[in-house]
Amino acid sequence: MTARLVFRNIGRTFGAGRDATVAVKGVNLSLERGSFTAMIGRSGCGKSTLLHIAAGLDTGYEGSFAREPAGATLACLFQQPRLLPWQSARNNVAFVLEGRGVGKREARRRADEMIDLVGLGAAAGKFPAQLSGGMQQRVSLARALVVDPDLLLMDEPFSALDELTAARLREELVSLCSHKERTVLFATHNIQEACYLADRVIVLSAHPGTVVADVGVDVPRPRHIDDPRLVEIAAHVRSFVDHPAYPSASAEAAA
Repeated sequence: MTARLVFRNIGRTFGAGRDATVAVKGVNLSLERGSFTAMIGRSGCGKSTLLHIAAGLDTGYEGSFAREPAGATLACLFQQPRLLPWQSARNNVAFVLEGRGVGKREARRRADEMIDLVGLGAAAGKFPAQLSGGMQQRVSLARALVVDPDLLLMDEPFSALDELTAARLREELVSLCSHKERTVLFATHNIQEACYLADRVIVLSAHPGTVVADVGVDVPRPRHIDDPRLVEIAAHVRSFVDHPAYPSASAEAAA
């Protein structure tokens, strides 16, 4: 059961009066089931705001948002791993299963399987402080995927990592997502990353954020980040990021 997301004329304002900040305005966006969509734009363009709305963490918006079906399983991955420091890698993953009613033995078995999948089998018993930043983010990825989510929301999960580690995790994400058709919404500042991972790149204008371009990434998988076609698409995306008022932006977004 994969999820479909529909944002209709979404607006979000924080604060009031002179202190009011309009984060996003007039966002219309539909994500089909099983799609991998990346959102990109300048800092403050509203990527995280839209992810929080999709996750149900922010309900103070204007317009309407629908997650279909409403009972679709959801998992989130953030820039920081947000692991429990007093729990081992294994227990950090098993914890979310136990919270869903899975027995401890079964939760531990499934956690070990997922930790093995992200290449951390030998570190399952270690605590977060004993793991590198990249290893911690692998545990976070395992924790997100162990619930077998229909919808995966990711907010710049690799931005704090060195490029070699980030590249390895991108490959693992693609591999793990290929095991099941799931809907992914991925926010990033990295244009190359967006084009490598996604089937579709949504460009948001500078503050307040609104959709100025909707660019398809019609490149077969497996992909290489230096593929000339991906480089060409990345340059096209960058033209919108550098020039939010690009004349054909509205036409591109409607295509």
